[in-house]
This record gives sequence, structure tokens and C-alpha cells, in this order.
Amino acid sequence: MGGLGRALPPRLLGGLGLCLLCACTGNVSGGGAGLGSDGGGGDGGAGGDGGSALDGGDAYLPWENPPQVYAGFTHGPPSDAGFFPIAVWLQSPPNAAAYQALGINLFIGLWQGPTDAQLAGLQSVGMLTLCDQSGVWASHLDDLTIRGWTQDDEPDNAQSDGDGGYGPCIDPSVVQSRYATFRANDPTRPVYLNLGQGVAWDTYIGRGSACYDRLDMYPQYELGADIVSFDIYPVNETDPSVKGDLSLVAKGVDRLRQWSNYTRPVWNWIETTGIDDPANTPTPAQVRAEVWMSLVHGSAGIGYFVHIFSPTFIEAGLLASPTMSDAVKAINAEILSLAPVLNTPSLSNGATVASDNPSVPVDIMVKRQGGALYVFAVAMQAGTAHAQFSVRGGGNGTATVLGESRTLSVTSGRFTDSFDSYAVHLYRLSF
Repeated sequence: MGGLGRALPPRLLGGLGLCLLCACTGNVSGGGAGLGSDGGGGDGGAGGDGGSALDGGDAYLPWENPPQVYAGFTHGPPSDAGFFPIAVWLQSPPNAAAYQALGINLFIGLWQGPTDAQLAGLQSVGMLTLCDQSGVWASHLDDLTIRGWTQDDEPDNAQSDGDGGYGPCIDPSVVQSRYATFRANDPTRPVYLNLGQGVAWDTYIGRGSACYDRLDMYPQYELGADIVSFDIYPVNETDPSVKGDLSLVAKGVDRLRQWSNYTRPVWNWIETTGIDDPANTPTPAQVRAEVWMSLVHGSAGIGYFVHIFSPTFIEAGLLASPTMSDAVKAINAEILSLAPVLNTPSLSNGATVASDNPSVPVDIMVKRQGGALYVFAVAMQAGTAHAQFSVRGGGNGTATVLGESRTLSVTSGRFTDSFDSYAVHLYRLSF
């Protein structure tokens, strides 16, 4: 989960294979309703069919229904409505309590493990993990600390040849075969697969010559997993074609959901450090924007990439930054407080939004839960805009802007708000 050409610490090369999580982004349509809706197909969830009128006129977008998917595995991730996966990648269990204090509830990947000591360390603080079927895995099939199995990271990238160079990407058939083996070994847990930044960056050179400028293999990769994710880090990326375009995180989520025909939960990874250069460290506002762009477009799990590789390697780079730690803690508290809302299908006809600045579209997700209507909105590009929201059914009421200590008047189902660059506003409406 780093970048091609980077000299990775030896520990990153063991256990899970070459780690390659990285950076980029492009304007995409919303995962709820509004200026563009999530593409069609798949299961509408909550008894819906993705388009028919339900619950007094509500219609729903395609939804992977993550809680029910997890419930299908007796040792899978928690399926209750209050759980939302928030992960860190390849971290040492002695730091689990510190991450847990930030709202992290999942370790994905274990250094050259799993080992008995690693699993005991995670279990001692109640931290869950997805890990490889290596090490002592076979003697821990009844261990509820392990909630899933990880495929090798980023098979879509050019693979290290072990001699300082790179060979082709891994053929999807290999990933599918390994998936079958994992499921035969243990059908009680889902298999997780992370893909690289080529998911959102069409001409990403890191795919290698065999997979360069190709997207056709991605639906085949997804057949090798029950949960799929990808990584792209636009603040850290140096290529001018993608540098700073935060919306690529949403583009990748959209694509993975569409490529699986909305049958597999999609998670994604968010940058938190200056991976190779401190000057490329994202701001807390950028991290929050990337997280909510992902959620608005239907991401069912958020992971944080927390390593620093240069000028010196720091495994727990997030913990080394009080400012970013505080920001991530606040973001996670926000997500977890809204988990029962996020774990419901999105309405396709709940609301629409129009931005007065064509260069700064605003994407929205609309949910109904607990008698309230929620509209989650993100400005998808840098710049300022005013947005007008129109709620189906009209009515007069109030929009509470969550976390901002302010309210907006809703008149005949309409309200307006202003957006700075990549701003996030979360509304709860009552009438």
C-alpha cells in the first residue's frame, strides 16, 4: 500500500507480500441522490429493488447491504447497525490501544503473522483483525479476534521480481484460485482484497506493461473477494494529472461498486501522513473531505494509511502527529455516531442539489433513519459554491448542520448553504 519505486523497509516485504497503497482523484457522481446518482444495477436493500417506490414514496439506490453480508459469516465482521469498519493498515498490536482511543476498530494485516503473541495483544484490548492465512492461522479458527482473511495486496500492480525490478500484475485467475482455497479452508470468514490506485487512475504506470491502461481485469479481481477495497492518495501524489484531486477517492469507490454490480461491500484507504515527503502531508480538512467523499459515494468501510517512509521510516506515523490524531479521532467519532444511518440504503428520490458553480459540484447521499431525513453533502473540487437543496415532499422545517452548531431554515422543502473548497456539511432534517 505504498508506491512503486519506493524503497520499502524489509518488514513491509514479509508476510503480506509487497505493500503498495498510493495516491490520486476526478469528478464523480454522488452515492446517494442529487447532482448525479450512483449508477444502477444490483440489489436495492431493505426490501427494495433499487428503484421501486417504497415506504410512502421512498425509492432506494443499489446497496450492498454490508450488515447482512457480514451476518452471513459466523466469524465475520460485526453485523449490528452500530458497527462501521474503521481500520489501519499493517500496524503492530502494542499500538492497538492507542488506535482504539482514536476510534479505530480493525487492524488489517499483521507483520509476518498472525502469531500467537499478535493475536493475544489484539484480543487484550478487543481489537479485531483481518489477516493472512499464514503463521498460526489454522490453530485460531475459533478466535473471534480474526474476522476475515486478506489476499495479497494490490495484485493489479506490477509485482516485485525480488531483484529490484518489477514484473507484470497478477492474473485475476490466480486471485480467484487463492480465494477458493481460503474459503475452502475456512468458510466462516470473508476474504478481503485490496487493489491499487489504478482503480481510479486510468493511465497509472504502476500497473506494469501487461495491465497498463486496462480496466477490464478489475471485475475479475473482485470475484476473488467478499470485501474489496482500493487506495489512492491524491495529496501525496506527485503526478500533475492527479495531484491534489481529492475526488479520485470517490471515483474509485464508484467504479468498484459498479464493477461488482453492487454485490460486494467496498472499503477504501485514506492518506494521513506525508508518506515520502513531509511537505505532502494532508491537512485535517483534506482527510475529512476524502473520508466523506468516500462515504457519500457508498464506501462501507474506511481505512487509514498511517506509515511514513521518508525521511525516516515511522510505522505509526499517525500516532506521531497529535494534530492529525485529534482530527482522525473527531472524524471517527462522527462516523460512529452516524453508523446506524450509514448502515441503511440510500434514497434515490429523497433530495436533489444544485451548485451555482459548475466547477465545484456538490455530491450528496440521502438517508432516512429514526424518523429523520439525513443529507450528507461534499464539495467535490476546490473553490467556493452555494448549493440549493430540494427535498421531496416539500414542507417547512429545520436542517440541523451536524457538528457545526448551526441550523438552516427549510421552506417548501428547500434550503441553501455555502461550501468552501472540499467542504463537508452533514444535515439532519425535521419537519
